[in-house]
Amino acid sequence: MIQLVCPHCQTSNRFPEARLGEQPICGACKKPFLQGVHAMTPHSLDALMQQDALPVLVDFWAPWCAPCRQFAPTFAAAAQQHGGKLIFAKVDTEAEPSLGQRFTIRSIPTLAVFVAGQEAGRVSGALPPNQLESLIGQVLQHSAART
Repeated sequence: MIQLVCPHCQTSNRFPEARLGEQPICGACKKPFLQGVHAMTPHSLDALMQQDALPVLVDFWAPWCAPCRQFAPTFAAAAQQHGGKLIFAKVDTEAEPSLGQRFTIRSIPTLAVFVAGQEAGRVSGALPPNQLESLIGQVLQHSAART
């Protein structure tokens, strides 16, 4: 059994690890855990970082940033493809400037990888799909080596 914090309502849920590919839903709010991209606030990101079952890939962006907007569909497509293996989150640094400051975001878009609440790496710039897939592969490989 693994424990996941719902990115929607921050409720902790337990799931059999073998059933993660079945798109589990939160027992409290009934929303899917691993489907799509989750918009984060300081509170929801803190709750999400408490779980250590799956790595978290966070896209720090802003609505006025053209490269951020161009990258958004690539990030969303990757979230649909890899949603059962890691959690995809977005932080609007304009709406949540405290998170941009807290994680020392100097340029956007910036992708940061978190494993068990600790930053495991980051890359700045809008990645083309093949480079994002490579990054995701590295994250999953790192995560598998941890277990």
